[in-house]
Amino acid sequence: MGLRRSRRKRESAQAGYDGTGRAAYGGTGRADHDSTAAVELRGVRREYGRGAATVHALRGIDLSLPRGSFTAVMGPSGSGKSTFLQCAAGLDVPTAGSVRLGGTEITGMNENELTELRRSRLGFVFQAFNLLPSLTVEQNVLLPMRLAGAGSSRQGRDRAADLLARVGLEGKGGRRPAELSGGQQQRVAIARALVTRPDVVFADEPTGALDTTTAAEVLGLLRSAVDSLGATIVMVTHDPAAAAAADQVLFLADGLIADRLPQSSAATIAARMTALTAPVYAGAAA
Repeated sequence: MGLRRSRRKRESAQAGYDGTGRAAYGGTGRADHDSTAAVELRGVRREYGRGAATVHALRGIDLSLPRGSFTAVMGPSGSGKSTFLQCAAGLDVPTAGSVRLGGTEITGMNENELTELRRSRLGFVFQAFNLLPSLTVEQNVLLPMRLAGAGSSRQGRDRAADLLARVGLEGKGGRRPAELSGGQQQRVAIARALVTRPDVVFADEPTGALDTTTAAEVLGLLRSAVDSLGATIVMVTHDPAAAAAADQVLFLADGLIADRLPQSSAATIAARMTALTAPVYAGAAA
């Protein structure tokens, strides 16, 4: 099921810290870009509406995430987590600022270019699995390659078989999603997200629909994808236990990065989250 963890890769992923819990190359406000980054946002703002009704979902995000790293994003409701993920993944267009994925500037791309980018260079894992029920497990995994015109090749099928084995589903490629448990379906979704060897995998509450034991197994697979396959994962979650699997945790509040932690225990993450949300609830009560 899980893959053996590589200490060297973990140390490389931690190299973005300056020893204080801050990213060494994030939040500086510099306009230059980091050629080693898998994900880079500079001055990203996202606003909805106009005038007094304007909602400032993101207020100026400066962030650089290294390749081969696992980042969790947390924050209270309305903090900008979903908007952050959508802008970083090219699913939404920032009002201002720059987004780079794998060194490629995407903020000026048209919809066709963004669609091609998402098919070939990005992976997605969602809470609801989003598998096609009419396709087999193997066909679901190969879907991104099929859309790119390469899903029928022997190399593609071998790649799918290898990933299914890595996520503990060896020999189940011919089954339909309805024949699998929720945890197994999420494993298929992880294999699908990795099949094109993407620059970044974006995960939106990937354990939200799973029980505690199955969620831990899925998080172990995401962790293994980083350590053994060199994947880069950006995961939005509300669960401190899920965030504890990551190399760093970013806390958003009011459209800004309010805090961050290097890899920490669930208890430490929960305490920091509580401290972050306390002023919000205090203000609401007042």
